[in-house]
Amino acid sequence: MEAKSSKDHFEERMLLAVEEAQKARLLSPPNPWVGAVLETKNGIVVGHTQSPGSFHAEIAALERAGPAAKGSTLYVTLEPCSHHGKTPPCVNAIVQAGVKRVVIALVDPDRRVRGGGIDYLRSHGVEVIEGIAKDQVKNQLAPYLKQRATGIPWVVLKLAVTLDGRTAANDGSSNWITGEIARARVQELRAESDVIAVGANTVRIDNPQLRVRTTGIVRTPRRIIFGHIPSGANVLPAEEFLGSPQEFLDSLAHGEVIQVLLEGGAALAKSFFDADLIDQYVFHIAPAIHGGEDGRSAFSGSGAATIADLTRLESKSVASLGNDIEIVAWSQRASRLIQSL
Repeated sequence: MEAKSSKDHFEERMLLAVEEAQKARLLSPPNPWVGAVLETKNGIVVGHTQSPGSFHAEIAALERAGPAAKGSTLYVTLEPCSHHGKTPPCVNAIVQAGVKRVVIALVDPDRRVRGGGIDYLRSHGVEVIEGIAKDQVKNQLAPYLKQRATGIPWVVLKLAVTLDGRTAANDGSSNWITGEIARARVQELRAESDVIAVGANTVRIDNPQLRVRTTGIVRTPRRIIFGHIPSGANVLPAEEFLGSPQEFLDSLAHGEVIQVLLEGGAALAKSFFDADLIDQYVFHIAPAIHGGEDGRSAFSGSGAATIADLTRLESKSVASLGNDIEIVAWSQRASRLIQSL
C-alpha cells in the first residue's frame, strides 16, 4: 500500500477539524465557528469554539491536552487570533504550550488579525502551514468571511415551493407545503441566523412567530418586518423597517449580525433578488403540484425576458429532507467573493 503523503495526512486531520467546527455553529457567533485538532504523542485531542467570552477552538483543545501539547501539531480551520478581545490572544497560549507546528486552512479576514496570528507564531519559532482544505472551510465559514471582509451580513433566502414553483395557493394559504423534516431544517436555519426578516404582508396572511423552536437552542434572532406590523401580530415584539434592501443591510453593517434569513414573501424576495443582495438560496421543494397559473410565485413581478437573461447560480448541495428536497445554491457574486478571500 502506498504511504500517505504529508499533504494527505494534513488534509485528513483538517477535515476532522471541519467536522468539529460544525459543533460550534450555533454557539460561537458573532465569533467564527472554528474547529481544532491537536495531534500529540498520546493521540488526537479536538476542540471547537465555545460561546463568546469562553474558549476558542485552539484553547479548548490545548486545555484538554494539558502537558501533552508540547511538541504537538495543531490543525485549526481559521488563523488563531492575535488580539485581545473578550479572551486573550490564542497565539500566546499556543506558543506557551510548546506547540511545534500549526496547520491552518484560512487566514482570518478580520482586520484585527489578517495574518498577524501567523506572523506571531513564526516569529516565535512555530512552523506554520497554510491553505490545507481551504475550499471546505470557505464553504463552512462563508457568512463569517463575507461579514468580516465587507462589513455586510450574509443573506440567505429560504423558500418552500411546489414542483411547479408555487409558494402558496391563490387564497394565500401556504401551511404546510413541505413536511416535518423540512420544517425542522428551517428551525436550524433560523438558529444559525442573527436576523430573520419577512414582509408585512406575510405577517398579515400567515401571522408567524418567527421564533426558534429547536430543543436546546437558546439563540434569539432579531425579527425585522419590512413594513408596518399589524397590531397584535404573533411576531411581536419585533422591529419595523421601511427602507430599501440596501439601506437595510447598511443599517446592519459592521455590527454583530453575521447572517440574515429572509423567509418571505414574494415582494421581499424580489426586491433583494433585483438588487443582487442574496448570497445563498435555500429551496425546499415538495413533491406536490399546484396545477395552475393562479398560485403565488416565489418572486413577485416580471422575470427574465429570455432564457439568456436567467440568473444562474452555483449549486452547493442537494439533500433529501424526508419526502422533500433541499437545494442550496450561491449567487455568482457571493461565490466570487468567498473564493477571493
